[in-house]
Amino acid sequence: MANIISIFRIFLVFIAISLLMLKPSNIAYLSALILTILAFSLDGLDGYIARKFNETSKLGAVLDIMGDRIAEYAYWIVFSCLGFIPVVFPLIAITRGVVTDSLRSVALEQGYIPFGKGSMLNDKVSQWICGSKFMKIGYAVVKALAFSLIIIANSPIIYNSLKYCWHVSVVANVLSEIAILVCVIRGIPVLFESRRFLNKGTD
Repeated sequence: MANIISIFRIFLVFIAISLLMLKPSNIAYLSALILTILAFSLDGLDGYIARKFNETSKLGAVLDIMGDRIAEYAYWIVFSCLGFIPVVFPLIAITRGVVTDSLRSVALEQGYIPFGKGSMLNDKVSQWICGSKFMKIGYAVVKALAFSLIIIANSPIIYNSLKYCWHVSVVANVLSEIAILVCVIRGIPVLFESRRFLNKGTD
């Protein structure tokens, strides 16, 4: 069930970004907003179900990260293509993801998973930055808020109804910058911890 949810999230993301690529309309953007919120809400549900019903596995860990990557890249790239954010945002996110996931694949070959019991991370600080509930939930919430507000800020009808509120696009931009910063910070421990796995591979 947990793995099904992880895969289902990907389909929700693709539908949401497809709606954003259509000619801007209130229905399309509102639907994309709802699907975006739902997709990120399911992000924590798959892990909860896996732990609740003892369904944790290497496949589940990989699917969870895969779903996160696809969602992140899809939104960053589409937002950049639509001119909502600078192109440097998806470039940073993709570069960080490719580097960390490549290093994690080396650890996975040696029987270590990215998070939790049997994790590739030994250092307590590294474990907290990459695998703690606070950081994982906090990062997911920042991304969900940033992506949702970007959609709202660029939807004419939705945005016009909020014209008397504090500028939505400013908050969206700030949250996007925070999301990219946290993205980079959470990748740094993987770089340091992966050295011992790379050394083993050359023995």
